[in-house]
Amino acid sequence: METIKINKAVIKERSEVLEQIRVRLKQDFVGIDEIIDNLLEYIRIWYLMPEILTRPIVVCLWGMTGVGKTDLVRKLVRYLDYQDRFVEVELGNSDETSWYSSVSTILSMNEIVDGKPAIVLFDEIQRFNTIEPDGSPVTNTKFTDFWELLSDGRLAKRTREDLDTYLNSYLHNQRQRKKELAKVAATTHPDDSGSSGNSSNTEDPMQQEVGLWEAENIKKMIGLDEDVLDIAEMTKTQILEKMLEAKKRKKIYEPVDHSRTLILISGNLDEAFRMAIQTSESDVDADIFHAFTKKITQVDIKNALSRKFRPEQVARFGNIHLIYGSLRRRDFEALIATEIKKIVAKTYDRFGILLTVSDNMHRLIYRNGVFPVQGVRPVFSSIIDILETNLSKFAFEAIMNDYDRIDLDYDFDKQAIVARLGAELVVELPYVGRIDKIRQSNLEAVVANVSVHEAGHAVAYVELFGLAPLQLKSKVASSYAGGFTFPHQIYETRDNMIKKIMVFLAGGLAEDLIFGEENATVGRSNDRENATILAMDYIRVHGFDSSFQANYTMESQYLMDKFKTDKAVEEMITTLVAKTRALLEANVDFLKTVSRQLMESGSMTAKDVAQVAESFGKKAEIHEEGHLHVFDYTRDLGVKSEE
Repeated sequence: METIKINKAVIKERSEVLEQIRVRLKQDFVGIDEIIDNLLEYIRIWYLMPEILTRPIVVCLWGMTGVGKTDLVRKLVRYLDYQDRFVEVELGNSDETSWYSSVSTILSMNEIVDGKPAIVLFDEIQRFNTIEPDGSPVTNTKFTDFWELLSDGRLAKRTREDLDTYLNSYLHNQRQRKKELAKVAATTHPDDSGSSGNSSNTEDPMQQEVGLWEAENIKKMIGLDEDVLDIAEMTKTQILEKMLEAKKRKKIYEPVDHSRTLILISGNLDEAFRMAIQTSESDVDADIFHAFTKKITQVDIKNALSRKFRPEQVARFGNIHLIYGSLRRRDFEALIATEIKKIVAKTYDRFGILLTVSDNMHRLIYRNGVFPVQGVRPVFSSIIDILETNLSKFAFEAIMNDYDRIDLDYDFDKQAIVARLGAELVVELPYVGRIDKIRQSNLEAVVANVSVHEAGHAVAYVELFGLAPLQLKSKVASSYAGGFTFPHQIYETRDNMIKKIMVFLAGGLAEDLIFGEENATVGRSNDRENATILAMDYIRVHGFDSSFQANYTMESQYLMDKFKTDKAVEEMITTLVAKTRALLEANVDFLKTVSRQLMESGSMTAKDVAQVAESFGKKAEIHEEGHLHVFDYTRDLGVKSEE
C-alpha cells in the first residue's frame, strides 16, 4: 500500500489562500455569507489534501435565478487559479444542449483525464430531467455516464472491443498506406538531376509526424500522459509503439479516475422554490420572499429532485445541498450602494468629478429595479437606466463648464432628478421610474375596488387567526390594477383549512358588501380556485368530512368516482360563503377603515393593520416573515412549550 506524504508547509500555505478567498468572495457577493462559509468548508479537504480522496466531492447549489450560483463558482475558480482545470457543462436531453452525448467526451476534450485535481460545474441541472412531469421516464436520455461520475468518480473509456478495433484499424491503415507508396515509388523514375519527382509522396508514412488533429484523437483514445503538442510531433512509428505498450500494460482499458475532481452541481428547482414563478412581482417585500425561501430544507430539495430524477439518481446527488434564500431588502440595498460606489469612483477617475448620490436616488433605484425572485440582474439593469444614463447628461454639462462636483438627488414630489453642478448651478431633469410609471397608471376607481377586496382578506385574517397580515397592497406594478394580501405560514389543520377558505372568499364578498353584488368584479376567480382546492383536499384527501373517509385522489377502478364528492365540496363552500359574509357584515366599519387607508397609501404594513384593528378593540398580533402559526400541541400533552 502506497504511503501518502503530506507536505505541512504546502497545507499551511493553501489554508491561508483559502481564508483570503473567503474574504474576497464575501466582498463580491451580498447576502450569502453562510453559503460561502459552508462551500469552503466542504472543499477544504479537496484543496488542502486531494491525495487522500478516493471519490469526488459533490456539492449542490440550489436557488432561484439571479442569486449568484454560477458567478460564485466562476469566481472561486479564478481565485483558486484553476481556470485551466475547470469545465463548465450544461447537460440536457435535447439535441440543442450539447454537441456531445457523454460526460467523458467533454472532460477528455478539456484534457481532464489525468487523475489530477480539477473542478467541473454542471449548471442548470434541472434541464437534465430523466422523469417527465407526468411521472413517466424520459426516453433516449443523453449523458448517462454522468451518474457513473457521481457514483465513484470513475468513467469507463470505451469497451475493449472498441479499443482493439481502433488500434487494429490504425495499424492496418498505416500498412496499407506504406504498400501504396511503395508501388508509387516502383513506377516513378528519377529525373535528370537524379532526384525523385514525387519524393514527398513516397516518404515512409511511419516516419511522418501524426499532426495536431490526430494527436488529440490518440490522446483521448489511449490516455497518453504527454501534451497534445508533443504527441503531434511524434512519428507514427513512435505512436504505434506507445499504443502497443499501453495495450500490453492494459492501461488503455482502465477507467479514467476522477476521484480528485470537485463536482459542483447548480440549478433552479421551481418545485422547491414555488415563489420563483412570481417573476413579475416587484411590490412584495423582499424580506417576505426571503423568509419563505429560508424555510426550504434538504428534504424539500430531495422531494423536488424526485420529480425530475429516478430515486437511485437522486441518491447520487449526495447530501451536500447548499440552499440559497432569496435576497433580503438589506441585501438589495447593499448591492445598490456597492454599485453606486463603483460609479462614483469611476466618475472621479475618468473625469476628475466628485459625485455624490443621495438616499432618494437609492430609493428610486430600489423601487424600480428590485424584483425579489429575479435576483440581482434587474437591479444592475436599472442602475444603468436610472443613474448612469442620466449621469452622462450632467457629466457632459459639468465638463463643458469646468465644474468638478455633481450632487445628485431625486425629488419624489416633482418627479425629477435634481443635479447641483459645482456650487451654484442646479439642473432638474423630469424623470419617472419605469415601474413607478406603471403604478401611477392605475385608475383611482380601480384602486378603490382593489383596496376593498384586499381589506376583505385582511379583516377576515385578523378575525379568524388573530394576526396582522405581513403586507397589503392595492397599487402595484401592473397594467391592470391588482393587489395582494400576504399571509404568514399557516400550519394546516382541519380548523385552519376552513379559516383559510374563508379568508380566500372574503375578498370578493367584501366587494359585494360595499359596492353591491352587481358591481362585483372577476378579481375573485383566483381566490375561488384556491378555496376550491382547499375544500377538495379537506374532503377527498384528508378525510375531514365524515361522509368521505377514503382518499379520492388516487386513480383506481376500485375507488368511488371522485366526482361524487363534488356535491359535498359545493355544499361546504356555500356554507362558508354565508359564514364569511356574516363575519364581514359584523365588521363593516373595520372593513371600510382599512379600505380607505389602503386606497390612500396604496400599501399597509402589519403594524398599520394592527393599529386600525386596535382602534376597533381587536387584537392583531404582529409576527415577522418566518413565523409559523401553529396550535400549541404541547399543552394538551402537559409539556411546557419552548416558546
